[in-house]
Amino acid sequence: MDIILRSNDPVALAFAQALLADSEIACVLLDQHTAALEGSIGAIPRRLCVADEDASEARDLLRAAGLAGVEG
Repeated sequence: MDIILRSNDPVALAFAQALLADSEIACVLLDQHTAALEGSIGAIPRRLCVADEDASEARDLLRAAGLAGVEG
């Protein structure tokens, strides 16, 4: 798995997930429960991950959509 986006913004994360799903790229959102436990104060960003073989395409897709903070 490769991290393609770290964010505390639930709207940006949902948008990124929708873009990836529309392109048939499977993704996993990590740390959402940990972030909720700490009160969602922004101390723990959520991580959006994809399979290693999909990482390049996923990053290109997110950059084209204007999502800042794309990892890699």
